[in-house]
Amino acid sequence: MTAATGFRHGVFTTNSLMATELMELTDLGLYCPPGDFYIDPWRPVPRAIITHAHSDHARGGSSHYLCSRVGQKVLRHRIGDYPIDSLDWGETVVHNGVAVSLHPAGHVLGSAQVRMEYEGRVAVCSGDYKTEPDSTCKAFEPIRCHTFLTESTFGLPIYRWETSEEIFDQIDRWWKDNREKGLVSMLYGYSLGKAQRMIAGVDAGIGPIYTHGAVEALNRVYRDSGVDLPPTLSAGRMPRGTDFAGSLVVAPPSAAGSPWSRKFGPSSSGVASGWMRVRGVRRRRAVDRGFILSDHADWPGLQGAIAATGAEKVLVTHGYTAILSRWLNERGIESQVLQTRFEGEIDDPAVEASGDDPGEVQGPTA
Repeated sequence: MTAATGFRHGVFTTNSLMATELMELTDLGLYCPPGDFYIDPWRPVPRAIITHAHSDHARGGSSHYLCSRVGQKVLRHRIGDYPIDSLDWGETVVHNGVAVSLHPAGHVLGSAQVRMEYEGRVAVCSGDYKTEPDSTCKAFEPIRCHTFLTESTFGLPIYRWETSEEIFDQIDRWWKDNREKGLVSMLYGYSLGKAQRMIAGVDAGIGPIYTHGAVEALNRVYRDSGVDLPPTLSAGRMPRGTDFAGSLVVAPPSAAGSPWSRKFGPSSSGVASGWMRVRGVRRRRAVDRGFILSDHADWPGLQGAIAATGAEKVLVTHGYTAILSRWLNERGIESQVLQTRFEGEIDDPAVEASGDDPGEVQGPTA
């Protein structure tokens, strides 16, 4: 890496070299004192390492960014024209004496765990992660460490996922049934990651797949990054009079119930989310079907991922933090809650930041 990136090869000295912790929380975000850099900061900083491009982890305004090589185009799409450098998986850069490398987190395209080694101690910040296979991103890779920072979005025993194959079979059957009835299948999921995973996982032979503009913009980024997706069409660019009956329309959750979603004609709605494990959530979202598909680890996944690190200390953030932390302490693993501003699986407020104007959809033939 070059000096212009703000992350430099070699060993440098700073006033904070005697710091014993590799991760601490500050007003700007998660900070590495000896390395003098931040991980997923929530305010502009001189040097930011980004685990992935969801809006609660990737914000513009910092002087220099570092991310995974495969995730660079997605991050560029999200934050705009800021200096970004990248690392291949497992490649190491040494900054202020701290050896930094990035390793797959399995959350979305390019999602990374940040490994930091300093004076014989290793800490890993996992970002968001899942342990299930996903054809649109590289699988989670357990990293041995002394300290591990884990998410806990679904840190309750009730959250146990079915296999992706089972969920996609449910989606396909729902879509086929709707097609036979002449209905549009409106399927809602995050524009970054979840949407592409759904598009890659469904049976594209059932019918055409249309997308919200924000989803289609990210589809292009995924394809440019080497991810194979079935053909999709931006719904907002279809000519007036297009008949959407029998098709699948993939859109972000914020589009549900909007004027944009009502222009497709008679439809059935579904949401793909880990929160669909709790039936009341589906009722509150006023959708016809809930598909339990998450890009976060479930309870067994969290347990397995933590155990695989061999960590003697586990920091727990965003989600059911107190419950997971207590569970770990009861089993002899030192754990404490870290109150960050990361949010886990919620509606992404940045989904409309790019793509077609939703108002362009002209609706079906009268």
